Amino acid sequence: MRRWLLLVALIPAALALWRMGGDANGSGAFLGYVEGELLYIGPVEGERLARLDVEAGKAVAAGDPLFAMATPVLDRQRAEAAARLGQMQAQLENLRASMNRPQQIAVLQAALDRARVALAFSAAEYERKRILYSHGNAPRSALDQAVMAQGRDKAALAEAERQIEVARMPSRNQEIVAAEAAIVAAGAQIEQIDTRIARQRVAAPAAGVVQDIFFRAGEMVAAGQPALSLLPPENRKARFYVPQARLVEARLGARVAVACDGCEKGLWGRISFIAQREEYTPPVIFSDQERAKLVFKVEARLEEKARELPLGLPVQIRFSHLGLSAEGAAP
Repeated sequence: MRRWLLLVALIPAALALWRMGGDANGSGAFLGYVEGELLYIGPVEGERLARLDVEAGKAVAAGDPLFAMATPVLDRQRAEAAARLGQMQAQLENLRASMNRPQQIAVLQAALDRARVALAFSAAEYERKRILYSHGNAPRSALDQAVMAQGRDKAALAEAERQIEVARMPSRNQEIVAAEAAIVAAGAQIEQIDTRIARQRVAAPAAGVVQDIFFRAGEMVAAGQPALSLLPPENRKARFYVPQARLVEARLGARVAVACDGCEKGLWGRISFIAQREEYTPPVIFSDQERAKLVFKVEARLEEKARELPLGLPVQIRFSHLGLSAEGAAP
């Protein structure tokens, strides 16, 4: 019975604390803690972690190396692409070297003229042997030799004419154009592989402090899986909860004072987020007394030296009543 009486006596005291707006010790401050929006950084392609250049707690600048992945498959692909490019270049040089120039066509023209002269001589020789054979003054074998010589010279003349035609055909130029295009494509493929290899050497996208290391050298990391987390100083914020009775005092961009045990004075931030829904709401119909229990999450981006506060540190937040805008000077 005494226990029930004690609980009944404590209920008004608890309601009184809620009506104080969740203030820390009734001082007008709100209790909160420091949070950070971490950047989780991982490789673009899955592979074995070859080298880790940082440790947890190390401050890095934008562009500093963080880690590098092994690239055995990409290295072999690049070697294959480079060999293929060399082969294509050799084929192009061969096509260019074998392409008939005017001087080469002149040589072929001279061979054509020689074939014509030879055919004219063999035709005249055949005619003489035919007349002699018809009068019985030459053997049959001499006539047969004249026939074969004439046929040979006809074939040589036809070959020389075809060589001239082939030399003047534009197909060789088209082969050279195709070979040049293939070389450009092979070069682009090598550049693509080089880009993939370079992306496996990951650098810091922004200045910050390395928070956690999730993998060590020699371990496999999947594509997109974070190998470490990085916290830029501008990503530190204070999270606190404001009762609905004092929510009207919070506005986006407004300055708030930040204090903590043992911290220097003058720390501050700006409100960057105000929740649109209440939290920790009891499942009852609200009355004037019960609605004092409604709280709303508010976040403030820490500025200047407040960005050095460690994550998870409890802080006290006070609204500024100086009417300063988001661009105003420090109170």
